[in-house]
Amino acid sequence: MWMAPQTTHFWVVAFYSLALIFNYPHFMATVYRAYHTREDFEKYKFFTLHLTLLVVLTGVLLHLSQELFPWVFTLYICWSPWHYSGQNFGLLMMFVRRAGAQATIWERRWLRAAFVASYLMLLASFETGGSSDPLILSLNLPAKFTLLARVALGGAFGIFTLLAFDGLIRRHGFRAMIAPLTLALTQFLWFVLPTLLELRSNYHVPQTRYSSGILAVLHSAQYIWVTSYYQRREARAVGESGWRMARYFVTLIAGGIALFIPGPWLVSYAFHYDFTTSFLIFMALVNIHHFMLDGALWKLRDSRIASLLVGSGAKEPSAMAGSAGDAGVARAIWARAGRLFATPAFRIGAVAVLFLWGGLDQVHFALGTDEGNLSALAGASRLNPYDSMTEERIARAESLVGNKSDAVAALTRAVEINPHRVALQEACARAMIEDGRYEDAYAHYRKMLAIFPNDADALVNYGLLAARLGHPEEAMDSWQQALSANPQQATAYLYLAEAFDQRAEFASAARNWRAYLNAAASQAGDDGASASAEASRDAAPRVSTTISARIQLADDEAHLNQPAPAQTDYQLAASAAERAGYASLASLAFAHVADLQEKLNDTRGAAAAYQRALALDARADAAKSGDARNEATDWFNYGQFLRRRGQPEDLVYACLLRAEELLANSTGKDLETVHSERLQVEVRLGKKAAADQKDASNLLARAAALPPRSF
Repeated sequence: MWMAPQTTHFWVVAFYSLALIFNYPHFMATVYRAYHTREDFEKYKFFTLHLTLLVVLTGVLLHLSQELFPWVFTLYICWSPWHYSGQNFGLLMMFVRRAGAQATIWERRWLRAAFVASYLMLLASFETGGSSDPLILSLNLPAKFTLLARVALGGAFGIFTLLAFDGLIRRHGFRAMIAPLTLALTQFLWFVLPTLLELRSNYHVPQTRYSSGILAVLHSAQYIWVTSYYQRREARAVGESGWRMARYFVTLIAGGIALFIPGPWLVSYAFHYDFTTSFLIFMALVNIHHFMLDGALWKLRDSRIASLLVGSGAKEPSAMAGSAGDAGVARAIWARAGRLFATPAFRIGAVAVLFLWGGLDQVHFALGTDEGNLSALAGASRLNPYDSMTEERIARAESLVGNKSDAVAALTRAVEINPHRVALQEACARAMIEDGRYEDAYAHYRKMLAIFPNDADALVNYGLLAARLGHPEEAMDSWQQALSANPQQATAYLYLAEAFDQRAEFASAARNWRAYLNAAASQAGDDGASASAEASRDAAPRVSTTISARIQLADDEAHLNQPAPAQTDYQLAASAAERAGYASLASLAFAHVADLQEKLNDTRGAAAAYQRALALDARADAAKSGDARNEATDWFNYGQFLRRRGQPEDLVYACLLRAEELLANSTGKDLETVHSERLQVEVRLGKKAAADQKDASNLLARAAALPPRSF
């Protein structure tokens, strides 16, 4: 919250660099722990061999079929805080035992319940509302339901923690419980406090930025602290006097780089696969494998682990001595398999290569996240030309400087790299449309729909382009498919209704207008519940469109000889327009009412409706939001109505003069028609026309205020 915008990129790069120091090494620490000796490899063979092979096969499958990836990525995001909680709980219980205390069965249950409650509290926040990340699936739970649950779980954490520590502190004293209390406070700071702040400030933290962001760094630092302690004591227990923390940490950094960085780079270069997607696949699978392997490795009920983490370490179990022999066997096998790999030169060379590769990845990330800097982004693209995220950022930077064609080119490259990102496909199509390349956008949507045949938004846009390019049948088919994919796709009903109106198929048009109004009303109710700023921005044009749709529905009902529902819909449209402050739309509705009532021989009602429309036109003009053409149409139609009803010619003439005045700055048939009609009336008036021109304002006022008895 306190970062200045100009330093954002620096902190993004600095934060990513922490992955080399904490995140990646912490995964390697688990691998080191499980594969370091043959005894450990055999002991956890299900995880070290069989599960590893399954993860590798899953990685291949995810690269071949990205549709499955959101499920795996969501599992990783939701599992992460559970894994972090498990480590905090395990460390808390370790420190309880190191303090010489023994938690009762109920104290242990209270503590476990507290940690479970804090995890569920954060998970409820994750599942509240829809996910804005296409890689994360969400239950989309309403906030009003999860609010009480999150508050209750936060309270449960506090109560259960107090119940557990009450007895422990009374029996062993506060000083002995400082370390366990620190772990309980850690759990509160990591899970409970952020959720409470979110509830208070109405600020939602994205799952990816929290679970895999700062929490991952803190958890990893904590993990390296524990494992380095464990490995140091294990080495001393088996007489390995040469163990050094620096060498161990370099091993973890190099191994961590090997786990995460070479894979995505090799996959992207060898198969021209999207680097960002491949990196996320590797990250999710390595994490999931780590969660399962780590859960099997670290159990305090294992006497060997307990002796090193809890015991004094004066004398370790005999298993420790055995591990040295097993380690010797492993080294002998390794030596027989290839002495080259065991030489210091090879090891140093491998570490150097991995460090250089890690540095290259850091440079690529730094250049590729420098938003708006075209030269930096181009450098990132040269380092890895198969990164759709970099190409997308290049497109945004090109758009900012007005290079629309270059933006389209960058987005086209991004889509070629990763055609399975819907948002990327849509961005490319929008860029083509903004650049006036409608044929290209039309072809692009056709290819996109081959991959995403049920994407309702793409089907709607494809239909619009088809209609624009002279393919009306294809457009209507596309909109029908959009409705099959999503019956609540309101805009598809709108465009279908307009298309049916153009074909004079009024019954079909009316059916789609009604469907549009129902869908729009449903969406308005949803937006009202969320009351978001984005919903407020979208509300005004949607209300205007809805009012216009109801007027057109009434027009179709009038064509179908359904005067009663037509009048009702006209009145509903006029009322809605007046409430929303759209005087021009309200005027349009009353003008259509007047036309209908005249056809029904309700002359007085028609006159009243025309006069109401003109009054609204005056209000719109006063608010400087009126439409001169609409107002001119209303005065022209009212003048013609007066002429048909035998009203004085000077009143008709004044109406036509006003209509012509309003159209003075326009061209086309409307002005020609009004001018012709005005001349005809002027000829009939003769010399009186000049006087009427001078008295036009008074004549207009008289015409607009004619009482019902005049008709």
